[in-house]
Amino acid sequence: MDTGYLVHLANPSAVKRYEGLKHSDDNHDAFWLAHLLRLGILPEGYIYPKEERPIRDLLRKRSHLVKLRTSLILSLQGIVQRNCGCKINVNDIKRIKENRVTPLLNGQEDLELSGSVSKETIDYLTRQIRQIERFIEAKAKLKKQFVYLQTICGIGKILSLTIMMETGSIDRFPKVGNYVSYCRKVPSTWTSNGKTKGKGNKKNGNKYLAWAFSEAAELARRYDTQARAYYQRKAARTNFMVAHSALAHKLARAAYYVMRDRVPFDPEKLFA
Repeated sequence: MDTGYLVHLANPSAVKRYEGLKHSDDNHDAFWLAHLLRLGILPEGYIYPKEERPIRDLLRKRSHLVKLRTSLILSLQGIVQRNCGCKINVNDIKRIKENRVTPLLNGQEDLELSGSVSKETIDYLTRQIRQIERFIEAKAKLKKQFVYLQTICGIGKILSLTIMMETGSIDRFPKVGNYVSYCRKVPSTWTSNGKTKGKGNKKNGNKYLAWAFSEAAELARRYDTQARAYYQRKAARTNFMVAHSALAHKLARAAYYVMRDRVPFDPEKLFA
C-alpha cells in the first residue's frame, strides 16, 4: 500500500478451496484467489488504517490487563470467603491507598502471604491500567461520528474509544445487522426447510467489540433505570444470561445508528 499497490485482504474462513484439485501449493492457491477476485466473489476483510493501529493495540493491552486483574480479584475473594467466612467487596480490594485484605488474614501465615502477593499484583495492574488510560485520553480524541457514543447508557470515555478504534469506518457496514453480527451479538443457526441443521461459528467477529458491549450492558443494567427495567423484563421470561445478551444486542444496535447518523442516543426509541 505504501508503494501504491491496491491490496486485497482475503478472508480465509470464507474462502473454500476447490476440492477437485489433485495437487495444491502456493502457486495454485494464489491462482485460485486471483480467479475469485477476477470473478468478483473473493471474500475480503477490512484493512485497518496503519496510523491508527498503535493506539488500538494499546487499548487491547488495557483490556488484557483488566482481565488479568479480574481473575486475581476473583481468586482473592475465594480465598477470603473460604477461610474467613465473609465476602470482601471488589472496591475494597482495588483500593491502593488502604489495604483492607491483609487484616482479614492476620494470624494465618500461609494465607497472609497468599493474600499479600495477590493484593500487590492487583495494585500493580491497577496502576498500569490507569497509566494506559491517562495516556490514551491525552492522545486519542473521538472523531465526529463517534462523539455521541458517550450519550449511550453504560458507555463512558474508555469504552467509546474502544468501540471507535475497533469499529473503524462505520460506512463499511451496510446495515445494522451486519454491525451487530460483527460484534458477536447475534445467534448462529443453520436451517433448511424450516429445520435446524446445526450451528455456525459463533465467534466470527470482533471479540473486543463483544467485550465492550457486554461491559456496557452490565454498567447500563446497574445505573440506568430504563435499561434495568428492560433487563428485568427479559430475565423474568428467560434467564439472566439471555437478558444480559439481549441488552448488549440492543446497545450495539443503538451504537450503530448513533455512529451512522451522528445523533445523540434516544432511550425512548431503544426501550419503548
